Amino acid sequence: MPGIRVGHAHDAEALTGCTVVLCGDGTVAGVDQRGGAPGTRETDLLRPLHKVQKVHAVLLSGGSAFGLDAAGGVVRYLEERGIGYDTQVAKVPIVPAAIIFDLHVGKVDVRPDAAMGYAACQAASDEPPAEGNVGAGMGATVGQLLGPAGAVKSGIGTASTDLGGGAVVGAIIVVNPFGDVIDPATGKILAGTRPAKVGPIHVGGEGPFIDTLEAMKGRIGRTALRLASKGNSVIGVVATDADLTKEEANKVAQMAHNGIARAVRPAHTMHDGDTIFALSTGRKKVDVSVVGAYAAEVVTQSIVRAVMAAEKAGGVPAVSDL
Repeated sequence: MPGIRVGHAHDAEALTGCTVVLCGDGTVAGVDQRGGAPGTRETDLLRPLHKVQKVHAVLLSGGSAFGLDAAGGVVRYLEERGIGYDTQVAKVPIVPAAIIFDLHVGKVDVRPDAAMGYAACQAASDEPPAEGNVGAGMGATVGQLLGPAGAVKSGIGTASTDLGGGAVVGAIIVVNPFGDVIDPATGKILAGTRPAKVGPIHVGGEGPFIDTLEAMKGRIGRTALRLASKGNSVIGVVATDADLTKEEANKVAQMAHNGIARAVRPAHTMHDGDTIFALSTGRKKVDVSVVGAYAAEVVTQSIVRAVMAAEKAGGVPAVSDL
């Protein structure tokens, strides 16, 4: 998409990383955050009734709240190139960010920092982004009901579609949910909680996955919920070359969350910090409802691609290993 570049940086041994979406000299943006465990930066300014209209980059990062430090490297990269909101005394880069919790895999004391954020910017290009175990998806997992012992490796995925008239909408999504990733057409679990031991009790049947939604109602599931990590999220960016206002960009971000609800079961729980940013490069005239509807579609496709592209890491198996 003209005006949009994506870059990954990661530590394959520590199993964490970050992904940056660079927006040139500024792009109209919106955000919608759902779920009870968010980790974000500079999201309030994206909402209607606030002064700033454009952002210069969006950062997606691992490392939990520590990973927000990587935004400092993105800010430095942009400042060095004279890109930012003009305050008359300095140009201040606007870099919203969201994080996933990946501290339970790899090395807990290694997190994305300013150097890694800067490296992601240096790696940015307008080529199709890599998927799976890269960038912010390096430490992502799916299916956390029984903790890391029952999780499946996930990652980052992308998808795009034609909106007609030459306009497009695309998504890049980091998939690290508490729930299961399902095939939206059939409801079949593609990646989720594997049978595992909870104390002395082995939970699960003969299949490769436990139905997290169903298990949550049972005694073991209720116990697991009390002990479960509050750090899970699906985070990402949808971008379009449709011409949107800031209010319309926020609406697209809101509608894009429907894509999470179609592919993740359950979604938007108190254990998730699901956050979607929307970017508009403002070149084509397309009805905002069309953009939002197809934004949800590409989010769904990106989620499925993320789990299918992931590879085993840190002792956590991928879908291809099961």
